[in-house]
Amino acid sequence: MKSAIIFIMLSGILLTVGGCAYVDVRSPYDTDLDRTELGSKKGTAQAYSLFWVVAWGDASYATAAKNGNIKVMKHADQEVYQILFGLYTRWNIVVYGD
Repeated sequence: MKSAIIFIMLSGILLTVGGCAYVDVRSPYDTDLDRTELGSKKGTAQAYSLFWVVAWGDASYATAAKNGNIKVMKHADQEVYQILFGLYTRWNIVVYGD
């Protein structure tokens, strides 16, 4: 009985703090992925945050398109990399187009 209670408590703790030590997630900004055309060019833009105190960078679509010399955006992806509850965070926007 005691081991079952400990197991339930540990499971609850792990479920509530999942992804707190390390996060590396990529997701698309699109709803019809089966019809997505990426285009011939790719541009990226980044922003960073450190210790929840300072943040810098420009992770906007416009900056990513400018960095890739893209005039017509066709698709975008977001990448988030985070360590220890967000002590260090990097946002990366990737746009595709022509």
